[in-house]
Amino acid sequence: MVANRAMNRERRLAGRDGYARVLGFDILGLPPGARWLDLCCGSGRALLDAAEVRPDLDITGVDLVGYFAAAGPVRLVTASITAWQPGGRYDLVTCVHGLHYVGDKLGALLRAVSWLDDGGVFVASFDVAGIQAPGGARRVLRALREAGFAYDSRSHRIRRAGPFHGSLPFRYLGADDRAGPNYTGQPAVHSYYSAL
Repeated sequence: MVANRAMNRERRLAGRDGYARVLGFDILGLPPGARWLDLCCGSGRALLDAAEVRPDLDITGVDLVGYFAAAGPVRLVTASITAWQPGGRYDLVTCVHGLHYVGDKLGALLRAVSWLDDGGVFVASFDVAGIQAPGGARRVLRALREAGFAYDSRSHRIRRAGPFHGSLPFRYLGADDRAGPNYTGQPAVHSYYSAL
């Protein structure tokens, strides 16, 4: 995993590049007492914004780089999303522009959706062009659809409702952190897989 110091550090909940716009999801519309996990949360400012308006939410943010804003009423954890283990299930799991910098992107997706509660939702920024596998993007997207994921190529958003504890037909081989910029214009990591 590679930390990008610029991409997601100060992102807020609302605004032109806010979570609601990027994810197409109104986090403030979660039911009372909902548990929200944000992966690659940057400074955690968006989480603090949400906690200010919705103090009833149970909010956890995880980021590889521990340059957090004041923690306040949210839990902020310094850890790799490929190794961290949660202490429970979540109603919402999000990741805004964080998967671009993860080596095993497909493994990270599977981990994230396994942490969903029944009826929970996972939504994240995702660039299928960052996955290098036999059969290309079409085969990767087909496997993801068969596992219950929905991908919007226009918004570069991936989503799944409900937990999933299965696997995908790929084996992670490694990553290239010098792949160059992706659709955001920021340097990204390409992930390499073989077919099973």
